[in-house]
Amino acid sequence: MTRPRRVRTLWARASLRSRVLVLAVALLAAGFTAFALVTGNALRGYMQDRVDSQLRAAAQVFAVLPPTVAETGAERRPPTALADFSTDVLGNPVITYVAADGTVESSIDSLAGGKRARDAQGPALSRLDAAAVAAHGGRPFTVDGTTGDARWRVIAVPRAARALLPGTTATAVADPGSVVVATSMEQVDGTVGRMWQNYRNTGLALLAVLAVAGWFAVRSGLGPLSRVERTAAEIAGGDLSRRVPELAGPNTELGRLARALNGMLVQLETAFAARAESEARMSRFVADASHELRTPLAGIKGLTDLYRMGALPEREDVDATMARIARESERLTRLVEDMLLLARLDEQALKATGKPAVRPAPASPPDLDLAPTDLRTLAADALHDVRALDPARTVTLTGPAGHGPPASAPSLADEARLRQVVTNLVGNAVTHTPAGTPVRIGVGIADGHAVLEVADEGPGLTPGQSNRIFERFYRADASRNRATGGAGLGLSIVHSLVSAHAGHVEVDSVLGRGATFRVVLRLLTDQPTRTSPPQPPVLQD
Repeated sequence: MTRPRRVRTLWARASLRSRVLVLAVALLAAGFTAFALVTGNALRGYMQDRVDSQLRAAAQVFAVLPPTVAETGAERRPPTALADFSTDVLGNPVITYVAADGTVESSIDSLAGGKRARDAQGPALSRLDAAAVAAHGGRPFTVDGTTGDARWRVIAVPRAARALLPGTTATAVADPGSVVVATSMEQVDGTVGRMWQNYRNTGLALLAVLAVAGWFAVRSGLGPLSRVERTAAEIAGGDLSRRVPELAGPNTELGRLARALNGMLVQLETAFAARAESEARMSRFVADASHELRTPLAGIKGLTDLYRMGALPEREDVDATMARIARESERLTRLVEDMLLLARLDEQALKATGKPAVRPAPASPPDLDLAPTDLRTLAADALHDVRALDPARTVTLTGPAGHGPPASAPSLADEARLRQVVTNLVGNAVTHTPAGTPVRIGVGIADGHAVLEVADEGPGLTPGQSNRIFERFYRADASRNRATGGAGLGLSIVHSLVSAHAGHVEVDSVLGRGATFRVVLRLLTDQPTRTSPPQPPVLQD
């Protein structure tokens, strides 16, 4: 593994706390370094400008003085006074007089107070003839020292033409040469070096302190994430009721993360609960279906065994047995047809919604023949069905909730399937109420919907029974007595068929005061007439 890849691997494996801390310390170090570079260069430039100013002043002075005068003045001036003068004005320069061809005539050390020895410390000057001096143009430049690592700042300027001593015949010297003034950069370099050392020591100490403080700050700042991590581990362990604590404001990153995670957990818990309920319902469905199918099959098998064993010697016994077999076969056929219908409705609901539901969502199975249908016609037929099933009952036809007369309630529906809905509701009212109990059938428009009701004054239902009344194979009477009901699929079929019509069915019941089953469908507000071309029906929610 190459080094860059190893570094990337270690970085990827590092914790978020470590990465944040390393990045913070690296940024601080980069900031301190940049600050030190800027300030160090600024200080060096400032001090170098001061040295250059001193060199220019010294060069202007020594350019007009003869070498002998400068040397004599340096020898005769008291060292302390000369030092003060050099330090304050000239900057302790080394003055070198060179001829026009670059030959050194003399070199004077202002601090030493006289000529500079050949091996004394000073600038390592190259040959400075008149052309080289002119090339520099009076600008200071830097050279190395003859000994050590010291650097020297140097300026070379032409000497001013001067008159000869009295009594000479010539009036002036044609090319007097140049003067080179140099001063050591030791003070500048030392000051900048001490500054760098102070920056380094202070920066390292400050980085160490900030790293320790940053560790605790990052640990405290990422503490909520640790709590989120522990909560997630508990959730992964199976405790779906846990929620991520809201450890920050709702508009912060942590607040939004906690809110999003809690929303996701609610959906997961709901999905798992729905799946568990679906599995439980499926188990109950299989058990109840097996029981419902086994009962008629066991009866048929028992009767055929009697016939095969010769226990039915008389013709009348054979006819009675065959009649019972036919009744059980018809009941078995109805049960299988009801189960197949519910399975088809569930399949269509699953295709419509993309997920299973506790109660089927609105769907339109392919076997629904939708057409304009008036629920008042179905209600009138239901009135005759109740009288046919129990002539002793009092049956009334009213508007919704018993208010006013029955009214037209047009809707786009499959009339045959709605007749099955109404038949199941009427059969449920007749079967589960004592003989002679009054029944009311209401039909009309309520709250912009087509409504059909079947109400009775029987024993009613408890709230728990009302919540489960539309479940498959559920009976309010848990004894499974055939006298009190069938297989428990009638109301489930009602709910599924009404849902397939994009409607809903509801029950209002009070224990001891009867029950009202209400079918609510979308209202058909525009119907085609004979004098106008057919128009697509408009449904109103």
